Amino acid sequence: MFGLFNSDPTKKLRKQYDKKLTDAMHAQRRGDIKSYSMLTAEAEKIWAEIESMQKAAS
Repeated sequence: MFGLFNSDPTKKLRKQYDKKLTDAMHAQRRGDIKSYSMLTAEAEKIWAEIESMQKAAS
C-alpha cells in the first residue's frame, strides 16, 4: 500500500544522464570535441551507477 509513495531512486540519475547526453550532442555540433568527450564520459559514469543500483534492487 505504501509502495505508491516511494520514489524511484534512479529517476533523478536518469534525468542527469539525459541532460549530459543532450549537452554532449550540442557540444559535438558546435565542434567542441573536448567538451563532447568529457560530457560523454560523465554520462557513462552516471549510467554505470544506474545499472549498479538496478542490480542491487533486483
